[in-house]
Amino acid sequence: MSGVWAGALPAAKTWTWDSVWTTIADWPWDIPLKLLIIAVSAVIAQVLITRAIRRAVKSMTARARTTNASDLRSLDDTTELSNVMLTQRTEQRAQAMGALLRSAAIVTIWVIAIMTMLTTVGINIGPLLASAGVLGVIIGFGAQQLVADYLAGISMIFEDQLGVGDVVFVGEVTGTVEDVALRYTRIRDFDGTVWYIRNGQMTFVANQSKGWTLARVDFPVPYDADLDQVRDVINAAGKVMGANRAYDGILLDAPVFAGVEVVRGDAIIIRIHAKTAPEKQFSATRAIREQMKIALDTAGIQVPVQTVRFADSPNQDPNAAGPRA
Repeated sequence: MSGVWAGALPAAKTWTWDSVWTTIADWPWDIPLKLLIIAVSAVIAQVLITRAIRRAVKSMTARARTTNASDLRSLDDTTELSNVMLTQRTEQRAQAMGALLRSAAIVTIWVIAIMTMLTTVGINIGPLLASAGVLGVIIGFGAQQLVADYLAGISMIFEDQLGVGDVVFVGEVTGTVEDVALRYTRIRDFDGTVWYIRNGQMTFVANQSKGWTLARVDFPVPYDADLDQVRDVINAAGKVMGANRAYDGILLDAPVFAGVEVVRGDAIIIRIHAKTAPEKQFSATRAIREQMKIALDTAGIQVPVQTVRFADSPNQDPNAAGPRA
């Protein structure tokens, strides 16, 4: 029995240093070497392209005009003011576009590298590409909304429709943008609620933070008040606010008397407006309202007290019932 098995089993191969070196020499080392060269080339291309994109972003931001907030008040031309404020957003927009280009470049480089590696080891990528094309069509039909979200996100970034920190109104949501991704945009409203909105669902974007915004304040004065005096008091107080360095980061020009907005039987509603820095219209409105109240009180122009007349009680003498403040 032992002889039978001994004849059936192959003889064990004896390894020597010569046989080891012969096996190593006969190994097809050109394929691993090619794979290594492809991988190293992909890494070098990734480093070079990302560095070039980073330099391009720095070049774009270096060309942006830097203007002090106090210097913006001397710009009387609305078009020039808008151009200066929009130019200051160049850095934010360049960073967003740079991040998008870096991601696209990295994905493209490694897809090409992997396909080249598969071809090097002898795998025919033709059927794989055909299968990927068919799979892409199937996924495209099943994920049309997802594709629309990504395309809308790319368009929003390139067109600078909104950015992180902007105050925007999209549909039923008004708040501050916290994140702009390719698929969705995260917005926190003024109540603290966080909204995740798919980019493909945004039919419009009302951005209150691009360039400059306008703060409007409606203020009541007595019906018989001298409007010329009111105008002089408002404009004088506005010039004081415009020259105050404490409002450098808020006001872009001095608040001015805009005109009469509403005429009532007991009061006249006047409007005051001023150009403000992006996202500062709410704090500017509160500051203008406070300073104008002080200025009007100092000038002896009192805000009229609105009277409220309650319904008469059936058991109350109509002649005895009067207005209650």
